[in-house]
Amino acid sequence: MSNAVIWMGGEGIEGIPVVCRHSTPQVGLFSFYPASGNKMREPMGIHSNAVAAPPQLLLERLKDYGQEDAFALWDELSPEERHLLLNDIQSLDLSRIDRIIRSSLRSQGLPVAAIEPVPESWVSSVDERTMEHRERWWKMGLKAISEGKLAVLLLSGGQVLLPVELYSMSLVGKEWREGKRGLGLEVQIPRDVSMIRFWKSTDCDDYTIVHWLYIGLPSGKSLFQLQAERILCVQRLAAQAMNEGSVTIHWYIMTSPFTDDATGKFFESHKYFGLEADQVTFFQQGTIPCISKDGRYVMETPFKVAKSPDGNGGVYTALKSSRLLEDMATRGIKYVDCYGVDNALVRVADPTFLGYFIDKGVTAAAKVVRKNTDCVRHANALSFCCAYPQEKVGVFVRRGKGGPLTVVEYTELDQSLASAVNQQTGRLRFCWRNVLATYMPCANLPRLCYRLCHNISNIWNRCDYIPCANYFMFFSYHLAETKIPSIHGYTMGLKLEQFIFDAFPYAPSTALFEILREEEFAPVKNANGSNYDTPDSARLLVLRLHTRWVVAAGGFLTHSVPLYATGNFTVDFACSVMALLLVLDI
Repeated sequence: MSNAVIWMGGEGIEGIPVVCRHSTPQVGLFSFYPASGNKMREPMGIHSNAVAAPPQLLLERLKDYGQEDAFALWDELSPEERHLLLNDIQSLDLSRIDRIIRSSLRSQGLPVAAIEPVPESWVSSVDERTMEHRERWWKMGLKAISEGKLAVLLLSGGQVLLPVELYSMSLVGKEWREGKRGLGLEVQIPRDVSMIRFWKSTDCDDYTIVHWLYIGLPSGKSLFQLQAERILCVQRLAAQAMNEGSVTIHWYIMTSPFTDDATGKFFESHKYFGLEADQVTFFQQGTIPCISKDGRYVMETPFKVAKSPDGNGGVYTALKSSRLLEDMATRGIKYVDCYGVDNALVRVADPTFLGYFIDKGVTAAAKVVRKNTDCVRHANALSFCCAYPQEKVGVFVRRGKGGPLTVVEYTELDQSLASAVNQQTGRLRFCWRNVLATYMPCANLPRLCYRLCHNISNIWNRCDYIPCANYFMFFSYHLAETKIPSIHGYTMGLKLEQFIFDAFPYAPSTALFEILREEEFAPVKNANGSNYDTPDSARLLVLRLHTRWVVAAGGFLTHSVPLYATGNFTVDFACSVMALLLVLDI
């Protein structure tokens, strides 16, 4: 047992580390499994002589769907492992998953309708917005918020893997407890993480990851804290504007089986950042098996199917299965502000955007950033001031002539189209970048959830306005080719995901709201050292915005914030200005 390697993470039941059967470092991941006490189990294979065939009915069902290989190593499993495998397979909705896999794979070879640019009349651009418009929308939004009609919904699920060479769960014993480098394995932790440390629980010897993402702000605040304090700020503004005693904005936070426990503990340990505990609701998105290119399940271990979260579009299924649609109705919520966790400048519960949404009377609205033709990338620095034609982001389009609004991912957009220019305006034809900030009315959510949650044939019977040729495109999951942890180490396979914008084609009317990147969009997508969308670039965007606020309020800086920054750049403000920034980065 001295060479046993452990891995912490995954969606197991009791969180007991599992011992790898290999004595040398492996690239694959090994999940939790339940066991009595905190003692290590014996290596796999010692019970291989136990004789018990898999249930014939279940085996026949797997054969019907071409997934009988899930039992390929049955004879090598211990009785406990066989029990785990049976529970894992029986927890799957085999028929639904089979429909998803088949339709998703078939959609890859089907032609799709041509795309058209979004009409300018569908977009509220910054240039055309008047002060009168902004003031009216601001007041409308604050009024709705003061009446308790708005909830915010944070998408913070996913499955994040730290690079092998960065962090390790090393040898059992002293080296692991001290966090020293050892045999490197990857670990699944919440998206909101940049560094890890270990702490010893009072009731067991397990160690927990407790260090969350900090982009280096002077205040040391995490993304969760920034968002919570912005909610508190909007509550105060709404109460003051409408002379209300108190205003509450309910915060729904979608996690995943991989991130739920750590996310909840983080909020509890920080006392919900000043919010009331009962105004924060956590719920989990679902998972779906990872598959090979021929549609077969990838086995993460001999007794567990490799799974991944079902994408941020899984929020629709999760809202329905968690009965949160009924919860929203009970609370009198009329509008939902849905956004992603990884934007350091996100304006949570933006009253102006809410007022615009109400004023337009549409069934969905989304914030967008304009992509430009003249954005020059800085070769040796972090460029972040604008979106450029080849940026790896999705853009809003119309699918088919006069068709519905949807988002086309950058992988699906031909480079010639991505760079195509409207000769009349001199701007990109497909210029509206999706920033994952969406408003939807609660009245429309049950319908959207039904259409995206039910099986394909039932959905099709209720979507007669969608062209038949695009059947698979609309009702299949998106396929992402990536490395999947398996019993053979990492193997190339496919993850299946839904995206939140998959619901847009079902919305009878949609409006877009342009925002300025430097004011509202500081994504954290990549590690420091990358050329864009890093913690460093997000921090600099926050500091530059707050610098402008300081100057506008009559203050001054002894050091300017540069346009570009290298990965090692730090901003050194005078103490007086630092104090201002500590107050401002909310």
